[in-house]
Amino acid sequence: MGLVEWAKSPWGEDIPIHISFFLIWVAAIAGLLFLVGHAIWVRYFAKAEVFEGVTPPDVAARIPQRVPRHSLAARLFHWIMAAAMLALLITAFLPKVGIQFPWVTYHWIAGLVLTASILFHIVHASFWLDFRSIWPDKADMEDASRRLKRALGQDAPPPRRFAKYPLENKMYHGVIVLAGLAAILTGVFMMFRVRTGILPRNPYLFGDMTWGLMYVLHGAAGIGLIALVMVHVYFAVRPEKLVITKSMIVGTLDREHYLEHHDPQRWAVDAASSSSERRMTA
Repeated sequence: MGLVEWAKSPWGEDIPIHISFFLIWVAAIAGLLFLVGHAIWVRYFAKAEVFEGVTPPDVAARIPQRVPRHSLAARLFHWIMAAAMLALLITAFLPKVGIQFPWVTYHWIAGLVLTASILFHIVHASFWLDFRSIWPDKADMEDASRRLKRALGQDAPPPRRFAKYPLENKMYHGVIVLAGLAAILTGVFMMFRVRTGILPRNPYLFGDMTWGLMYVLHGAAGIGLIALVMVHVYFAVRPEKLVITKSMIVGTLDREHYLEHHDPQRWAVDAASSSSERRMTA
């Protein structure tokens, strides 16, 4: 049982046609095992978070009761992207497990919605948000080393409180960006093989081998997204993470959570930005 399924071209060449779909179950089981393993770790082995230093009282006094975290535009993007992603996974993989319906049209429409939302996010994040806040920096790496040493029982100072996004969020973002872009870029080209009324149908745009590799990459990205979405949903509903999930709905964090988990020097906020956010969401 190989990872890729192959077929013979009219000229007798072996060409890949798609990823082996038993990997759907591999991704789903791997995601489930991670969820169970993490839940056991948190319940029985994980230690309480300890951070280096405290926020000076004069700095803490300037933090508003509601700390803005996500703008209205960012929240709309997130939920539109999430709906499109779920629609893509449902229309891609339910037919492979025996549930048949006219999935092709729904699939490429959801793909266009996802593509448009990602293009919007790239522009929005580049010009209106702090684009660098979602990428790991030197402080993240140093604190990750501290956490690992302390988890292994070695002597190390406590890690600093987080910037706007903890390292695990940044790493997840990087992985899902790679998987999402692979699915989007290959999916756009694959639209040339079906009649959409948007792009002219041209199945001869690429050769058989190129089309085959494109289908394999598209399927691999989709299968990877199954596990990634499972992990994302799991963390979104964990009790200690619900405050973060709520911020993706209302746009703000409470002051106490911010002061406990985030460093004002690494993620600066002020009362003016909080007031502006409230006006935007009113």
